[in-house]
Amino acid sequence: MSGSRRILAEHPAAAPIRDRLRGRTGRSFWRSLDELSGSQDFRDYLAAEFPSLAPAAGQVDRRSVLKVMAASLALGGLAGCDGEPDEKALPYVEAPEFVTPGNPKWYATAVTSQGYAQPVLGKTHVGRPVKLEGNDVHPVARGAIDAFTQAALLGLYDPDRSAAPRHLGRTATWDALDRALVEQAGRLDASGGRGLRLLTGTVTSPTLSRQIDALLQRWPLARWHVDEPVNADRRHEAARIVFGRPLDLHLRLDLAEVVVALDDDLLGPGPRQVLHNRLWAERRAAFQRRDGGSRLFMAEPTPSITGAVAEDRLVAGPARIPALVRALAEALGIEAGPPHTLAEPERTWVDKAAAALVERPGRALVSVGPHLPAEWQALALLINERLDALGATLACTEPVAARLAGSGHSLEALIDEMAAGRVEALVVLGCNPAYASAAELDVASRMEKVPFRLHGGLHYDETAARCHWHAPLQHELESWSDARAVDGTVSIIQPLVRPFHAVRSPHELVDRLGGQQRAGHAIVQETWRARWGQAFEGRWRSALYRGFVEDSAAPLLHPAVTGRPSLPAEDDVPAGDLVLALRPDPTVWDGRHADNAWLQELPKPLTKMTWGNPVLVSPRLAAERGLRTGDEVQVGHGGRAIIGPVWVMPGQDERTVTLTFGYGRSRSGRVGQGLGYDAYRLRGIADPWHLDGATLVATGHHQEIATTQLHQAMDGFDFVRTVDPAELPEVLPSGSAATIARDEAPNPTLYPERHWDSPSWGMSIDVDLCTGCNACVVACVAENNIPMVGKELVAAGREMHWLRVDHYHEGDPDAPRSYFQPVPCMHCEDAPCEMGCPVNATVHSPEGLNLQVYNRCIGTRTCSSFCPYKVRRFNWFDYTGDDPESLQAMRNPDVTVRDRGVMEKCTYCIQRISAARIAAKIEGRPIQDGEVVTACQQACLTRAIVFGDVVDPDTKVSRRKAQARDYSLLEEANTRPRTTYLAKIEKAEGSS
Repeated sequence: MSGSRRILAEHPAAAPIRDRLRGRTGRSFWRSLDELSGSQDFRDYLAAEFPSLAPAAGQVDRRSVLKVMAASLALGGLAGCDGEPDEKALPYVEAPEFVTPGNPKWYATAVTSQGYAQPVLGKTHVGRPVKLEGNDVHPVARGAIDAFTQAALLGLYDPDRSAAPRHLGRTATWDALDRALVEQAGRLDASGGRGLRLLTGTVTSPTLSRQIDALLQRWPLARWHVDEPVNADRRHEAARIVFGRPLDLHLRLDLAEVVVALDDDLLGPGPRQVLHNRLWAERRAAFQRRDGGSRLFMAEPTPSITGAVAEDRLVAGPARIPALVRALAEALGIEAGPPHTLAEPERTWVDKAAAALVERPGRALVSVGPHLPAEWQALALLINERLDALGATLACTEPVAARLAGSGHSLEALIDEMAAGRVEALVVLGCNPAYASAAELDVASRMEKVPFRLHGGLHYDETAARCHWHAPLQHELESWSDARAVDGTVSIIQPLVRPFHAVRSPHELVDRLGGQQRAGHAIVQETWRARWGQAFEGRWRSALYRGFVEDSAAPLLHPAVTGRPSLPAEDDVPAGDLVLALRPDPTVWDGRHADNAWLQELPKPLTKMTWGNPVLVSPRLAAERGLRTGDEVQVGHGGRAIIGPVWVMPGQDERTVTLTFGYGRSRSGRVGQGLGYDAYRLRGIADPWHLDGATLVATGHHQEIATTQLHQAMDGFDFVRTVDPAELPEVLPSGSAATIARDEAPNPTLYPERHWDSPSWGMSIDVDLCTGCNACVVACVAENNIPMVGKELVAAGREMHWLRVDHYHEGDPDAPRSYFQPVPCMHCEDAPCEMGCPVNATVHSPEGLNLQVYNRCIGTRTCSSFCPYKVRRFNWFDYTGDDPESLQAMRNPDVTVRDRGVMEKCTYCIQRISAARIAAKIEGRPIQDGEVVTACQQACLTRAIVFGDVVDPDTKVSRRKAQARDYSLLEEANTRPRTTYLAKIEKAEGSS
């Protein structure tokens, strides 16, 4: 920042830390194993502005480059001479009541993830939903929102959604389907429901649960089955072993000063990601204020988000996790059978973890991954009892999701019944077992034996293609429903827009199955009218306004320990054998998001791969087999095999090969069709998550991987700074109004000195809180109409994201430390891009913003060359001109849709700044601190990002920048960026 920028005075003890952060620390961060080799090809690859044009790409020769450049110039001339409007808009003949163009309306609603409500505030412009944001008053979200939930907006506008019923693959009518359902209802009434099977995903909706109960009472011989590829069945079984009944377990990470996770990615993607990240960040922020501790230990076979931010991460194969659980129990005085021999690193890790747990009774927590056998999870519950964690850092409630007796193998039981010919009518609602199930179950062929098959879903997917009838369902943003969040809090799901197609809600479909034809709104209201009685009208309105039903969370229980697990012998994997670890994909999950371009192009947190799934192998295994990233391999087990590209993963267990679900789709729509391999082909029944004795054979071919890990690489050092917790001052700056303001002594510069008036905008990003979840990236995409470019152009280095989250390694490739660093535009005060632009298209505003004037830009790209942070994106092609009308309707009208041939970058969400400025001017007041919230800041699960006026010393961002941990990225460039960082707090290597 310039010398005129006023910041808060810091405590004198903080000065040495700030001085050290500004100097060279001698640490070496790397992003790729190839980077460590230092080959000339790799240096050429990084030196290229776009990696696909470097010699290492090996796919583009000089003639091809010239052809592409010529075509680009020709297209530029055509676009300039014959431009067409980007959107086709029709004016109102009569404007709708209460709608003012330019003023958005907000609705509190929810979308679901694996059946659990994810609360949102939906922003609409003249009836068009354009943005989903977190509900700041919801007890789970508190304003945060994950990547999956934000991307649900794109799912609403998906042009590949089913628009009409189908019968035997051909378009049909709802009247024809209704007649078929009436015929089935008559048969079922006569037989008491014999042969009817209803298959759904996880159900938390009180209304849908009520409807299913009514059907089962009417047809007592019918059965309800639940299929969820990624589920908590083993966790419920562990609770049944220890407490005598299945219970939901809730991790109180805000209270846990020591957390020991054994192959449990508790901060990673899933329905609880928002809650867990928020609670962990609250504890971490308290630790930063010297209010208690915040220590995280992780043992896992394949790197995860939780492992990346852990203080102490142990690389351990799947077969070693039970041994570690047993050893941890023994160290805490719990008899757990004969101890297993531990290697020295394992013993050291167990001793350190046990010592940390013992130091914090009642403030410690042990968690074992939900995919591990229930007996070992049950042992973890006994460990938590010994640590006084039950009722403190580990809470219990009745299961939030509706459950069935013995539903742990519900899909397998249904398959057996279909094979035996006992299923006469099958209704599949909102799940896709023909794709997302173990291949050995052979769901598709077993379904052929069922005389009547009906599928209800958003897409005509693999299961729909195997059914006689397909009923298109409403998207949750256009339907009435209800659902519970992970803590049990109920949200009333209200539509943001009327349905785009001839679709029905799941409630309406189930209603018609029972012979009735009511609207979804009436069905949902019936549920709550019965519960609230005369108070219905008031409570209903309150639930719609707030986005949830107050005091509806599941009550906490205090169950007594009634049993102990019968621990099996730990498996010893023969030396040299490979173990397959099967996991949900971090961006498309179990495959349900495969047709969502925002998520397909979202770089995966650790590999930064897009548009596909890799085969993760360790550096040692890769060296042993002569493999490099991108080499094609065949992975086999039990007579089945998949083929995919290798990704050599630092920190991977030596003998573990990791595959991810969600790809290899045959009927997912045009976006996800044919991408990657189908890991479900190798999934087992006995253990769906781990398989011993796998084979790995190179095919001799190479696949192109679209990864951003090496794109926009910066020259410099010390991108991520760290501070030992012992170095932090005992008393931190108060940041109160009485704190004295001072000027920083500026480095010498050739730029003219500037003096900034309030407001003058800046940002602070706390690297210590960032978990690399990518919620900020999707928020930026949704807010700023950022186009998706596809796999080929991402591989060519032409992704258009305005914000990236860099992932760095440090240390031994077999067990490195990991770091995340979000990098938006720095909005430099001494901006090289402004000096380099020949047409003054990049300029500074009076409020300190680095602006991009699109209609001046002529595409010289000198600004990109001059930018040391590599945060500018050139719009090579007209990415949006051929978008379907449905996608054009989704665009944020407050942000310009850019044509080809201009440079784009982060604007600090200037449209939000303008909106706040206008509102403040109308009310005759200054803009208040916190009134302007950027999209990335709003979505951040951990509140790592803070934005505001850097001239006012009392703003949150100024208080952040006054901390001893504050530093600038690439300080040696002397650009004086307005985006600065707070260093990560971690113990120095080798310290106790």
